[in-house]
Amino acid sequence: MTSTDSAAQKAPAKDPWDLPDVSGLVVGVLGGTGPQGKGLAYRLAKAGQKVIVGSRAAERAEAAAEEIGHGVEGADNAETARRSDIVIVAVPWDGHGKTLESLRAELAGKLVVDCVNPLGFDKKGAYALKPEEGSAAEQAAALLPDSRVAAAFHHLSAVLLQDPAIDEIDTDVMVLGEERADVEIVQALASRIPGMRGVFAGRLRNAHQVESLVANLISVNRRYKAHAGLRVTDV
Repeated sequence: MTSTDSAAQKAPAKDPWDLPDVSGLVVGVLGGTGPQGKGLAYRLAKAGQKVIVGSRAAERAEAAAEEIGHGVEGADNAETARRSDIVIVAVPWDGHGKTLESLRAELAGKLVVDCVNPLGFDKKGAYALKPEEGSAAEQAAALLPDSRVAAAFHHLSAVLLQDPAIDEIDTDVMVLGEERADVEIVQALASRIPGMRGVFAGRLRNAHQVESLVANLISVNRRYKAHAGLRVTDV
């Protein structure tokens, strides 16, 4: 066999937009009683995803689930993690490490999607913090050695996510991860929300600058009285 014949028999390159069907997966949202978590839960459930929102207190989660509607259930964080196929981490940065450490067993074997942005605030506005591990997503990967960790959903406006008068969210979602299959699952999940598109943006070592960009978006929003998102051109 010649080298030309060998090249001719190679499988065609995979279409990067050929994404898996994720409609049957259960999505848990840790921090589902906060604005970002509640907004993501609402949008995913409205798109037909089965969603469970988690909180440290089951009662708070159940109240949030009732408010969100669309079949969303509420449970404490541990039960949410156990019952979900994909777990989105939307907790405040100051509780990020402790929350994940306490759920290591429940999150084992799960695809964990971190959307936490480590930020500080002073009189000049928002600024990025750099965790010892490099980023919130890398901290999650370090704390959850038996989970598959990806990063996504950082740049979404909680105001827009929760507004029932808005049918589409005009934005791309940058997705980072170590395994292509996991990244594509998260891309597909993001793309279930009308107006959104999940775009591969590198491995977890590149998560810091993605998380940090939120500080810039906060500045944009304050200056222009907006709820800015991102679009990646030419892809």
